[in-house]
Amino acid sequence: MTMDRQIKRLGIALVCCFAALFAQLNYIQFFGAERLNERPDNTRQEQRTFSRPRGQIIAADGTVLARSVEERSRFKFQRLYPEGDLFGPVTGYYSFTLGATGVERSYGADLAGTTPELRFASLSDLFVDREAVGNVHLTMHPDTQRIAREQLGDREGAVVALDPRSGAIDALWSFPSFDPGPLSTNTEASTTLKAALDADPERPLLSRAYRDIFFPGSTFKVVTGSVAVDQGAVTEENPDYPVRSSFDIDFTDRDLSNFGGQSCGGRLFDLLRVSCNSGFAQMGVDLGPEAMVAGAEAFGFNSAPPIDLPNPATSTFPTEFPDNEGNGPLARASIGQGDVSSSPLQMALVTAGIANDGSVMTPHVMDRVTDEEGEEVRSFEESEWLRAISPEAADVMRRGMVEVAANGTAEGLQIPGLEVGGKTGTAQLGTDPPQSHAWILGFAGPPGQPPVVAVAVMVQAQPGASEQTGGTVAAPIAKAVMEAVLATRGPEGGGG
Repeated sequence: MTMDRQIKRLGIALVCCFAALFAQLNYIQFFGAERLNERPDNTRQEQRTFSRPRGQIIAADGTVLARSVEERSRFKFQRLYPEGDLFGPVTGYYSFTLGATGVERSYGADLAGTTPELRFASLSDLFVDREAVGNVHLTMHPDTQRIAREQLGDREGAVVALDPRSGAIDALWSFPSFDPGPLSTNTEASTTLKAALDADPERPLLSRAYRDIFFPGSTFKVVTGSVAVDQGAVTEENPDYPVRSSFDIDFTDRDLSNFGGQSCGGRLFDLLRVSCNSGFAQMGVDLGPEAMVAGAEAFGFNSAPPIDLPNPATSTFPTEFPDNEGNGPLARASIGQGDVSSSPLQMALVTAGIANDGSVMTPHVMDRVTDEEGEEVRSFEESEWLRAISPEAADVMRRGMVEVAANGTAEGLQIPGLEVGGKTGTAQLGTDPPQSHAWILGFAGPPGQPPVVAVAVMVQAQPGASEQTGGTVAAPIAKAVMEAVLATRGPEGGGG
């Protein structure tokens, strides 16, 4: 009897142990797996990921920008980037030791085939352990990207071109760039290279096109003008700003001068044509801080643009203008000086908003995702990011920018047979010797129809500080890029 009791107790103990073990296994499987996978010292999930196939990143013309090949090493696959630095900041790199950036990161689940759409493309996939992958097709064309690279050359700066009607990115180039291939080798050499690139004062890993901000200079005047027209404070005919050589800044003898001490004034289009500092400074001060802050933010300032790439920079417009500082800070901000900073992407979106009846579309580089059979799984859903200004105000500013390209500082943008608008900008950096960022904004399309391409170009630290700098340095780049976009998309600016 005693023996039976002991056996019974042992059996109960074994059952309890088994139940506890079963409960613990199920807890780990269903509740603790995510926590364990996220532990820094647990690399099993990453090792499995890097030992599986991964889909391709493909340009608009079918050019393969990223693909995986089998290799004999710790991992089964190696990532290759056939176009080198041409799309480096866009595709990003994919490394076990360094992580992922660019499209490799934003669309990592699609490329790995782990999204529900790719894992369970059909009912039979529910019962099959299938290594599905997704291919990410971009909106960008290599020919356009090459033109941007060739035109900018070895000058530090950035080029952004997009379709204002959809937000689809056509070009996103900055110099210096980087080749993602050596960073994706999963070797000690990739870590050494990454450290060297991080230490490089020119910061090649930081895309100037969308991840860095700069003084926008006079290109910001299209924001000030748009806000004033949208508020009803300015029309094509009124007010008629007085002709003068400078704007009187409170509490100081250092007034805000026009470029070269020239005198200018007049109506809105007159101010735009010559990029009149005194007129736009007065316009911003007349509008007041509240209207200027709201207007700048309606175009996207003080918010990170929702581009489908990691870590876009937030462009800034000051939100506080203390009374004891007088009119100076607001006057300077209204012409893109002072505490105003912008990414080239943001200024391209400003241009696109004006070109697209005041609607700023969500910028994106992904066009669609396909499975390994080439069947479309999903496509990017176009959407409005911001309603910046009314269609009526956008029409006025669009025609004003056409006048600047026809008879003003942006004449270098002209493309025969197309209606082109633009605005130059010069962000002064110093006077010993004089240097400035050379900017230009532009759009183009068939006459009498909505513009089909918008562009922003910024060339850093160019000699001189004249308003003509943007027109002579940046305009040829923007013109060539817009021509390349129209050549690849077709004469009407559609898909091509």
